[in-house]
Amino acid sequence: MAAAPKPPESLVELVGRFDPDVFDAPGGRARVRLAVKGGAAWDAEIRGRAVKLRPADEERRADALIAADERGWQRVARDLAGGLDAHRGGRLTVRHNMHVGVGFLAATSGVTDEGRLRFSRVRTRLGQLATMEAGTGEPVVMLHGLGGTKISFLPTLAALAPDRRVIAVDLPGFGDSDKPLGRYDAAFFARWVESLFDKLGLERAHVLGHSMGGRVALELGIRRPDRIESLMLMTPSLAWRSDRRWVPYLRLVRPELGLFQPTPRSVVEAFVRRVIPGAEDTWAAAGIDEFLRAYLTPRGRVAFYAAARQIYLEEGDGPNGFWTRLESCSPRSLFLWGRRDQLVPIGFARHVERALPSAEHVELDCGHIPQFERPRQTHAAITAFLRRAPVHGERTRAGVGRGSLRRASSGRG
Repeated sequence: MAAAPKPPESLVELVGRFDPDVFDAPGGRARVRLAVKGGAAWDAEIRGRAVKLRPADEERRADALIAADERGWQRVARDLAGGLDAHRGGRLTVRHNMHVGVGFLAATSGVTDEGRLRFSRVRTRLGQLATMEAGTGEPVVMLHGLGGTKISFLPTLAALAPDRRVIAVDLPGFGDSDKPLGRYDAAFFARWVESLFDKLGLERAHVLGHSMGGRVALELGIRRPDRIESLMLMTPSLAWRSDRRWVPYLRLVRPELGLFQPTPRSVVEAFVRRVIPGAEDTWAAAGIDEFLRAYLTPRGRVAFYAAARQIYLEEGDGPNGFWTRLESCSPRSLFLWGRRDQLVPIGFARHVERALPSAEHVELDCGHIPQFERPRQTHAAITAFLRRAPVHGERTRAGVGRGSLRRASSGRG
């Protein structure tokens, strides 16, 4: 029998640097497959605090798959930033469980300072929340959109962490966080986020929310402005202002039916790939994996259906409606809109301007996911906003005047 090929020195070096203190393995064990494109593959088997590198067991599905060519692996072995650049450029791919896959890259980066990238699960008074964190200093908490996970903020975390402590969280029902049976409206999510603040000892923090996470961030600003330094809302989900003809029927549909809905992965994956533009892109493909990981579980489906249902059913008008309540949101706020966003049309901006005339607005030449479609402009706008933050207790500065939007460059990057 021929001897198994030896792994490249770059993989041996990676595994030798494994730091269990920044890695979170569900159940205390994980299998990460490290593949050399056009060549062989090896499994990093992690049990507790130990890791061993073995020839890949192709009969066993790995929790995460990381693939690169030999040059790409050499770059990853040199530094984590180079590895993430390779991932953005498509030269390195991470598939299946991104919490495990990216967590492995972080744990083998060789970085040992306090602000290194780290993955964990935090046990709050309401339940367990999975987090991805990097940096030190003033905290920024990031909340993902419907069907997403904390991994959707990986480019944003990399952009902000050099100056701040950045914490991306899987909201309950999604990713690697607990998935209770619950109402899954903005107030439900806000209570969980506040429980994370309490557990991490955050008296106040900046909050960045994307899509559904933007709606949750606004709820925090309305309910607990004393704990919010500022709000940054990327294409935020907002209550409808038009007629919602399906409301009477949707009220009759219970999201708990997802518990009993057997859904073949192939069927769901084919559907998701049809509705997500650029699904073969490296980041989009990883996002699909993250969505399917939760959706293909009974409680994950319930959470998705319940959250989507609440977004549609939320009352916009009236004394207790969203738009009336929004007027009491006092933290300084930045709204980022995509001119080509089909999910949250930029027309919502004029309603926000009426409710929050002091808020700042930036218009981007993109769709619904600015941190991937226009990362440079998105992160420049967020960084500039954070740097303009007033000293605690100082009066909030007025933003762009009513009826106007500040346009970011339409160049790519």
